[in-house]
Parts: sequence; C-alpha cells; structure tokens
Amino acid sequence: MKICHITTVHPRYENRIFYKQCISLSDLFDVYLIVADGLGDETLNNVRLIDIGLRKKSIFKRFIIDSLKVYRKAVSMNCDVYHFHDPELIFIGFKLKSIGKKVVYDVHEDLPRQILSKPYFSLIPKAIIGWIFEKIENHLAKRFNYIVTVTSHIENRFKKINTNTITVKNFPEIVNNNVDMNWNNKKNIICYVGSISEVRGIKEIVTALNKLDVVLYLGGLFNSKKIENEVKNMEAWSKVVEFGYVNSEQANQIYKEAKVGLVLLHPTINYLDALPTKMFEYMLAGLPLIVSNIPLWEKIVIENKCGLVVNPFDIGDITNKIQYLLTNNDIAQKMGANGRLAVKSKYNWITEKTKLIEIYKVMENE
Repeated sequence: MKICHITTVHPRYENRIFYKQCISLSDLFDVYLIVADGLGDETLNNVRLIDIGLRKKSIFKRFIIDSLKVYRKAVSMNCDVYHFHDPELIFIGFKLKSIGKKVVYDVHEDLPRQILSKPYFSLIPKAIIGWIFEKIENHLAKRFNYIVTVTSHIENRFKKINTNTITVKNFPEIVNNNVDMNWNNKKNIICYVGSISEVRGIKEIVTALNKLDVVLYLGGLFNSKKIENEVKNMEAWSKVVEFGYVNSEQANQIYKEAKVGLVLLHPTINYLDALPTKMFEYMLAGLPLIVSNIPLWEKIVIENKCGLVVNPFDIGDITNKIQYLLTNNDIAQKMGANGRLAVKSKYNWITEKTKLIEIYKVMENE
C-alpha cells in the first residue's frame, strides 16, 4: 500500500510525523512525506520526502497557494492513503477523499479551543473564528476514513462525529541514549526545549533565574519577535545559553548536561488536556520535572514521583522548587530514575505505534 503523509507547517523531521509515524509505517508500507521547506527531495530511513518549495509565511497564502501545490502533487503521486497533519489542509483532505482516496486527519491540537488563547485576536473574533472553524471541521471530519488524535480529550470530541477516531499519543521512542544518572557529574544547569512563547512560560522561567546560581539551556525558536526582544532584554538573560532549533540528537545532549527539565506552560484552555512531548522526553532522559499545576500533569508527576509541581505564575514558587532540586542531588536523581522507569514501562511509543499500524492494516484490507 502506498501512503502519503502531508504537512506544510511542520519541519520535515518533525518528531511525531517523520520519526514516529512515517518511519514506523515504512517497515510495512511504501511511505512518502510531502513537506514545504525548500530543502529539496530526499529519501531517508525508507521514507521518500517530496518538497513543494518553501512554505508561504502568510497563513492565507499557505491556505491558497501551498494547498493548491500540495493537491496537485498529491494527485500526481496516486497514493492509496493520504494522512494530513495541518488543519489548513482540511479542504485538500476532503478533495482527495472526493476522488476516491482514503484519508486520515491527524489532529495535533484542539484548534477551536486553541484559537481562544491566541493573543492577536480580540475576544469576540476569537469566539467567532473558533466557532466557524469547528463547524467546518466537524462537517468534513465525518467523511474521513480515520481521525487520529493526540489526547483522549480530543478523541472524545471527534468520536461523536466519526466513530473511526483513535488516540495515538505522542510518547517518546525508547532509545539507548546514554543517560548520566550521577548528579555529582552535572553542573547547575536547567533546561527548557520546545516552542518558546509567553504562554509557554518563558518570562517566568527567565525571571526565576535572578535569584539562582544556575544556567538555563534553552532549545527552540521564539514564536514572536516581540516576545523574543522582551525576554532578551530581561536582566537574567545573561544566565541563558540559547541553542535555537535543536534536533533530537542535540536535545539529548542538552538533557545529559541538565539537572532539571521545565514544563511551565500557562493553564490555557488548550493545554489543560495536553500531554507535552517534552515532559516525557525529560523523563526518559532521567531528568526530574518541574511542571505547572495542571491537574493531568500533576497526577502523572505525583503518581510516578518524578518531579515537583508549581504555580506557573508564582516566581517565588518556581525559584524555590528549582533551588530544592539543585541542592538535593539524591532526591533529584531518584525522581529522574522514577521518571525514566515510568516512560520505559508505560509512556512510550511502542503501544502507540501498534495502534497506528492497525488502522492502516484495516484500510489495506478494505
């Protein structure tokens, strides 16, 4: 069976799309991935990457121009199944379905709720835009062969629309990475790796550095030039080592040197039911966590005794919890070991991979 994954938003080596889904499926099927980054075509790990050219910066131009390029390329490839990962490609998914192709919609986020947390919309347009998109999404989602979601919360929403809805969680792969579990070999380094924005707690993280003898390893890209300028003008920025975008290998190197992994996202409606990938990557790397007091995350941390919970807006609380782990190596090391064990036993890609492959086998036999 010939399979084509599609994204015009995510980078070609995005963890969930390329390293987990495409590579996992390539063991059994003929797998392609359409991307839009201008880096050209290539074949890697038995996955053929097809580049339609550098994505447009404007979401409107991506919606019109890039989507048209994607559709033409997808049709010319004549695959059996098309699996798309961006909400803006939903009409392309519908057009492919209308010409007799099998289509999978991979819902990474609950976008109608996510829109409510976007700072560049006023409250009324947020509600209107979210309502309109949800109506469109619900209408078209009924027609797809499968809806794949990342959380049970999103699954519950789509299950009412399309019974062929399944959650494939974004848990990390178990890799034989060299984990340094001896805190005596580590320096006072904490880390945050991921998209960098105000709602992901970057201002609170940098402010907390003021009263700490610590270095922050920061991996990822700022999603706003305004926020980037504000943060880089903060007094404690001198304690930050900025890496920019990091791949999985570079991220693992950061984890080896750090003592603590931070996940201090604000409790917006879009994050209340989210399972941040980086949280489980920190755990696999043997790092104790400091996470926001979002109930779902708090439950995971407390049950597995793998970190501490804070109010993400309370700088004093954040500072004290970081200091506690930095000065109690035995406790930090034990929490890190607990987290690693939890990922190796239950929060990993093996089970999720099986679920993904199963739906493809069903489509192959239909």
